[in-house]
Amino acid sequence: MKIRSIDAFQVTYSLRDQKYSWSNDLYITEIVSTVVRVETDAGLTGYGEVCPLGPAYMDAHAKGVPAGIAEIGPALIGMDPRQLNLLNERMDLALGGHNYVKSPIDIACWDILGKASGQPVATLLGGRYRDGVPPYRAISQRKPEEMAEDVLKYRAQGYRRFQLKVGGNANEDIARIRRCREVLQPDDILVADANTGWLPHEAIRVANGVRDLDVYIEQPCSTLQECLAVRRNTTLPFVLDEIIRGTVPLVEAYNLGAMDVVNLKISRLGGLTKAKGVRDVCQSLGIAMTLEDSWGGDATTAAIAHFAGSTRAEHYFTSTDFNSYVDVSFAPDAPRMKDGLLPVPTAPGLGITVDESVLGKPVVSVTG
Repeated sequence: MKIRSIDAFQVTYSLRDQKYSWSNDLYITEIVSTVVRVETDAGLTGYGEVCPLGPAYMDAHAKGVPAGIAEIGPALIGMDPRQLNLLNERMDLALGGHNYVKSPIDIACWDILGKASGQPVATLLGGRYRDGVPPYRAISQRKPEEMAEDVLKYRAQGYRRFQLKVGGNANEDIARIRRCREVLQPDDILVADANTGWLPHEAIRVANGVRDLDVYIEQPCSTLQECLAVRRNTTLPFVLDEIIRGTVPLVEAYNLGAMDVVNLKISRLGGLTKAKGVRDVCQSLGIAMTLEDSWGGDATTAAIAHFAGSTRAEHYFTSTDFNSYVDVSFAPDAPRMKDGLLPVPTAPGLGITVDESVLGKPVVSVTG
């Protein structure tokens, strides 16, 4: 089997909640996602998706994806898409860095491998541990009472895990966390995610200001050393996200005792192949994980569901269902949360049927 063509489509999503805000006064009201189609000479087609969270969150932006695929694509034509390690090595040789560009190609090839073998991606990633996983709901940064109202709204929809967007004024963030914890039940999980928005002194103030609460502190500062300074001044459980860019930074943080949980974003790591490698190290080291991506729609949500469903239950912390945040669906059979769980698809590959009429025309096409 050989790759015959690679096409990239771009879709603009509007947000169902109209606006999504996080630290450093960053926000989006709409977002551009890239859906990649990989076709083979055996008649099998795979799909992947990458959706950077705007141009200012980490080193990824939507306009860079088509340009990167045009650069990488010619090196992949004629390769067997089932040889995933070889394919990833070829992508790394063709383009240094830019993991987010490589991620949807890798995911599409996992989709092809699943269809070729008649197995869902979760089985191929190590085994299907569960039929569904409990997702979290991200709560956009707003005034404390408004965020508490959002928590209650989404709790009524079945969510029991919540990620508050903080990383603003320390006093306001303390009020946000306290008010949202007040409206939750004891078994509900609450994460205060600063997305690198605090300096250490601010983060320590917030952590000490809510030390009596059941809450996780996520990625308070931009560097490992800054996060360690906060970690050493709180007993609250700690999550690292943006600085976990691969196995080496993961092991460094682990050796320093820097976290209790890590957030693994598929596109930041370069796709499911590399994400699986980091995930498996976490399982060996006893680290719990949030398994997700930066943003996305139906294909991203399906990839997350397979990734999470193939992870041991004791190491699973949470995930999210991005297709519930956006107004466009291109795969009617994509997994959607029901009764508090995001289902893990059972059909071969990603287990979704893509309606290409929703995607429009490719913005980039690479053929042999």
